[in-house]
Amino acid sequence: MKKAKHPLVIAVTAVSGGGKTTITTHLNEILQNSKTLYFDDYNFEGPNSIIEWVANGSNYDDWNLAPLITDLESLLTEPLDYIIMDFPFAYKHFKTSKLIDFTVFIDTPLDIAMARRVTRDFKNSSVENILLDMNSYISQGRQGYLEMLNTIKPNSDIIVDGTLSISEIVSIISQSIVNVYE
Repeated sequence: MKKAKHPLVIAVTAVSGGGKTTITTHLNEILQNSKTLYFDDYNFEGPNSIIEWVANGSNYDDWNLAPLITDLESLLTEPLDYIIMDFPFAYKHFKTSKLIDFTVFIDTPLDIAMARRVTRDFKNSSVENILLDMNSYISQGRQGYLEMLNTIKPNSDIIVDGTLSISEIVSIISQSIVNVYE
């Protein structure tokens, strides 16, 4: 864990469907004087193929996160207590790691994360599209999920059980922040 500065920058990480966005939103509701940044709000320059990127060693610095970094640096000048980021890389990206104080990995079982992702992303899709996505996950996509479990999870300050309720997860995270920084 890094020495805290003001405002405290918290990165919430998880696999796709693991709860990053939901927990970030709920943390923002309970942490006074906070703002959020969501990874999916940006279009980043990065690897063309996640599968090839994982196969080639998953260099997180291959991602150009300049727009997010610019927004984060701007928020750091505001009189905030917290900045909460829905951010899948924890401390693994060199430029962002210098700006993050505390990372949380939501450890959601892959079957639950996949069910959430399919429910979220395929509401209006045909059965054929869902089956194509499942076959892609089985043949290649799972490697991206395992990459996060192998590199991001151990690179986080705390790990929270993703099967807990939203309120339990948020309570554990907020209590951890209080215990460490206040």
